[in-house]
Amino acid sequence: MPYQSPISPGRSWYEDTAGPRPEYPALDGDKTCDVIIIGGGFTGLSAAAHLAKAGTNVVLIEAYRFGDGASGRNGGQLGTGQRAWVEDLEAEYGLSRAKALFDLAEQAKADLLEFAAANQIDIDYMPGQLSVAHKPRYVDDYKAHAEIMASRFSYPHISFMDAKETAERLGSTAYFGGTRDTGTGHIHPMKLVIGTARVAAQAGARLFEETPSTGIISSGGKVKVSTPRGTLTAQKCLIAVNAYGGTLEPVSAAHIMPIGSFIGATVPLGADSTVLPGGEAVDDSRFVVRYFRRSKDGRLLFGGREVYGVNDPKDIHIHIRRQIVELYPALRDVEITHGWGGYVGITVPRKPFVREVMPNVISAGGYSGHGVMLSNFFGKLYAETVAGNRDRLKLIEDLKIPSFPGGRRFRAPLLFLALNWFALRDRI
Repeated sequence: MPYQSPISPGRSWYEDTAGPRPEYPALDGDKTCDVIIIGGGFTGLSAAAHLAKAGTNVVLIEAYRFGDGASGRNGGQLGTGQRAWVEDLEAEYGLSRAKALFDLAEQAKADLLEFAAANQIDIDYMPGQLSVAHKPRYVDDYKAHAEIMASRFSYPHISFMDAKETAERLGSTAYFGGTRDTGTGHIHPMKLVIGTARVAAQAGARLFEETPSTGIISSGGKVKVSTPRGTLTAQKCLIAVNAYGGTLEPVSAAHIMPIGSFIGATVPLGADSTVLPGGEAVDDSRFVVRYFRRSKDGRLLFGGREVYGVNDPKDIHIHIRRQIVELYPALRDVEITHGWGGYVGITVPRKPFVREVMPNVISAGGYSGHGVMLSNFFGKLYAETVAGNRDRLKLIEDLKIPSFPGGRRFRAPLLFLALNWFALRDRI
């Protein structure tokens, strides 16, 4: 029987098309090292690869299998910049700091593609991204955004699309305008997970799957991480579990909330399909964002139903089909071969959370749906920090990220009410 993630519903199309997925052993016995990494997704595996290549003795543990969380099951879109638009960052932080945050994200994009190429990881990269307005009143914002990106942030790759061009590039008249970004694209995330793990292991990182952390103690300049079958001791620790931290560490849990997001994959639509003829990825202006793209073999990968809390829908296919048909009525009867979900970590302001949560222990997550390139890059920035250069990571650490209101007992229901209100506004 094909492997099914015990923490994420449905078997993904990524799992069935990623090629061989090597298994790594479970930890058995105590070990000492320089750095412990908890979490085998993009952040943790990237950090392990860069640390090991620099000669650091690193041990990484993952509670399940690498890529079982958001890293192996996401929408695959790189995007451009941070989750927030540059003009919003500028209004909050000023032009200089907004530019630094944007430039950091651009470095992340370039670094991911360079890392994949240098290490011969075929990530199925396809260029282009369309960002589209689902209400007419948003169109002027998209037009202004394209102009600001070119004139104030030296990014010439975004162009404004009117309603006619938007319809032609989407193959749908459901949107009113938007932007086209030729400086970014989309990837096969599970292939990147598998390739990054290979690079880390070949560089000397000791990688363990099926090894949950049962506790973290930092005292006397040492960090101890307990597991069911051994204790790890090191000078430093990176917590890279994002939405899957549970009760592992209370500071991260107070700032990062899991959101369930679900994706469906259709059969290949054929070369004559008018759906996304240019092969770009798409994200829209809804607060409960819809994101979709064509795969290299011509399937429509469509994500859009978010669930706030811990309950999964009973039938992912039904919910995804409804949203596909709203945009593409001709696909009413198209076969959906895969339906899957997982949890992304969000923060209150939808900006990433990086903080030293106890002495020598840094936690990174809360990418808020913009983590494919940022999470990989943050792993590299953590490795820089271990080597003594914290400057670039400090840009993220200094972001103001409040905790969710309501404490552990009430924060989930309060968030559910708030975000469902935004979802209602999307429909008005």
